[in-house]
Amino acid sequence: LSIFASLKLKKGKRGDSKSPLSFANRIMISVEKIKKIVDIKIAESTNFIVDISVKPGNKIVVLLDNVQGVSISDCVAMSRHVEFSLDRETEDFELNVMSPGLTEPLKILRQYQKYIGKEIDVVTKENKKIRGKLLSVNEQGIKLETQTNEKVEGKKGKQKIISNINLTFSQIKETKIVISF
Repeated sequence: LSIFASLKLKKGKRGDSKSPLSFANRIMISVEKIKKIVDIKIAESTNFIVDISVKPGNKIVVLLDNVQGVSISDCVAMSRHVEFSLDRETEDFELNVMSPGLTEPLKILRQYQKYIGKEIDVVTKENKKIRGKLLSVNEQGIKLETQTNEKVEGKKGKQKIISNINLTFSQIKETKIVISF
């Protein structure tokens, strides 16, 4: 589930020689430029940037998050702020401002901090899948509490074994939130 605001305003058609923004004359908008614009608005809120990308054709995607969750009004306000900060006379663009969905991998430290105490799935760079409760996170990595059922010598049946695993971010390929209902 993600919340998003989308803006698709274009002047003329791509490649239209009558358009002031013909394909040949289009200016590629930089990620750095969008980041500077977004940083101004972010400073006024508790939201944080997860990712900013500019794809071919000036398709701008801004991912916002917040510890309490991002509202549609947050996305709309950011979308308007970015739109009004760019000059449509020289820059043709498509803009999407959204929250990362629950099925999207975690990308930055603040997202990990948001999910402390929640169950996550981690895939290591060796493609080992680990499920556990996120206990803590710092700049170097994460600490997980995992549970396994194992046969213990001298005991009947399998026993639940709880252990803690420390992983550095350099060991992690992907982390996703476990969705449970």
